[in-house]
Amino acid sequence: MKLLEGKVAIVTGAARGIGKAVALKLASEGANIAFTDLKIDENGLATQAELETLGVKAKGYASNAANFEETHNVVAEIVKDFGRIDILVNNAGITKDGLMMRMSESQWDAVLNVNLKSAFNFIHACSPIMMKQRSGSIINMASVVGVHGNAGQCNYASSKAGMIALAKSIAQELGSRGIRANAIAPGFIITDMTAALPENVREEWCKKIPLRRGGTPEDVANIALFLASDLSAYVSGQVIQVDGGMNM
Repeated sequence: MKLLEGKVAIVTGAARGIGKAVALKLASEGANIAFTDLKIDENGLATQAELETLGVKAKGYASNAANFEETHNVVAEIVKDFGRIDILVNNAGITKDGLMMRMSESQWDAVLNVNLKSAFNFIHACSPIMMKQRSGSIINMASVVGVHGNAGQCNYASSKAGMIALAKSIAQELGSRGIRANAIAPGFIITDMTAALPENVREEWCKKIPLRRGGTPEDVANIALFLASDLSAYVSGQVIQVDGGMNM
């Protein structure tokens, strides 16, 4: 029997990148997947089709995760379509980097809203369903910069630190109802965004990593599978860094 047979997972921001890798990994172990993105374009439709080839039910939903009312509406739609929610992966996120003195209020607000408020929105909408089921796993996709900070990313680092604190607080609030909450903190992961960096910049990054390579979305997805499944049944309120040893 597969690790997540019959489970239903919501993965936000899953049309591409790490979110897509997580959705595919969970589906490969039997989870039915409801995924969201700001719009379900050709990438989203391709992701849905790829998920379905794994023999699970999958559906993409266009939703602005930063909007409270919209999030509650889409979660209600997902419950109607899938019947339950067992796993929530808060992966939706953006960057708008810049030094503090040059950062605009709109840059700060956009990153905090998409990255942190979206996690609050989805937890707020999903937790009553998980409480009735007396089970659930909530996974916040944070970052190593949320643990250690990073110059030029005060908005992003703050949002990711907030996601870590949110996971720890929810773990304390909902643990008695059988709900676990954890965070994953990826380091330098090779995605479309990082692949666009100059080669010399990527090489310098890798020199700082004990494993001497960037991570892959699959590396992150493997940890998400662990936290989503009963393999981590006694793990809650934790932050797992997936960074090749970059930040020990």
